Amino acid sequence: MSRISSITDVEGILVGHYTSGERPTGCTVITSRKPFIAGVDVRGGAPGTREVELLRAENSVDHVDAIFLSGGSAFGLDVGSGISRYLEEQGRGFDTHAARVPIVCGAILYDLTLGDPKIRPGADAGYKAIQAANSGYVSEGNVGAGAGATVGKLFGPELAMKGGLGSWSLSHPNGLRVGALAAVNPVGDIVDPATGRIIAGARRKDGKGFVGSMDQIRKCRPPGSPFHGHTVLAVVATNASLTKVQCTKVAQMAHDALARCIYPAHMPWDGDTIFAISTGTWARKKAPDTGIIGALAADALATAIIRSVRKCKSWGCYPAARDYPGYAARLEATTK
Repeated sequence: MSRISSITDVEGILVGHYTSGERPTGCTVITSRKPFIAGVDVRGGAPGTREVELLRAENSVDHVDAIFLSGGSAFGLDVGSGISRYLEEQGRGFDTHAARVPIVCGAILYDLTLGDPKIRPGADAGYKAIQAANSGYVSEGNVGAGAGATVGKLFGPELAMKGGLGSWSLSHPNGLRVGALAAVNPVGDIVDPATGRIIAGARRKDGKGFVGSMDQIRKCRPPGSPFHGHTVLAVVATNASLTKVQCTKVAQMAHDALARCIYPAHMPWDGDTIFAISTGTWARKKAPDTGIIGALAADALATAIIRSVRKCKSWGCYPAARDYPGYAARLEATTK
């Protein structure tokens, strides 16, 4: 059986999950054996992040030790403390002379409505996730940061569906590799960009198809604006040698995947955040144009987003795409 593509196809990338056994929530850590260059682009109106200011081009620290994506809303930022503790034990971090301080960046999504909201990832979850980090196949669906993800919530949680975590990679014959990983928890619907068909999203009350969030907005039938806490979190990675500025540009371009696959995207209630990583493990000295890498990153991320809903399983009142009527027909239509 051939190996399924994932972000760990990019040499040097390690991924570890922690998934709670008490309710659907968890965290995912992306790291490497040595620090890597990273950039970030935040476009959602309600982000929750840790240490993203370090990734601004004008700021001093160039290298990052780990990036995490977590459920648990703002409580999930505690995950970073456990990751830092593990890295310190390994003697890793930015040398301040007095101590090595691990550089850990991250972002969170809102999943507190699935089960007991007092159960959320903390420092111990982060520690376990980075402990489990490896270069093997990345598990997808109801795992890690995608464990409590849901999609299609513009018309209320009662019509939403299950989201999850997905990953993918693309390779050039010359050795360039670009990968992506996404925890998909948006307000909007998930749409296959090849066909324009909704794969998962706000359901009709009769259970026979989708409301079509953008269609309703076009028809001046939008809902009110109650509190929504939702987000797509992603990491894109390449083995090319990039600067922090170039990584930031790649992260910006990767957001195109959200515009292609999520209707609507980047809402005021979303915390959409994309990190971009350069491992620099490609033997070629001169990297290709940053735009080429950014375009590949957007493509890889679009596939990861689609896989996140195709690989997840139903939970409670949130059906997965595979369990919703007409899935087989929709899958056939989107893979022809």
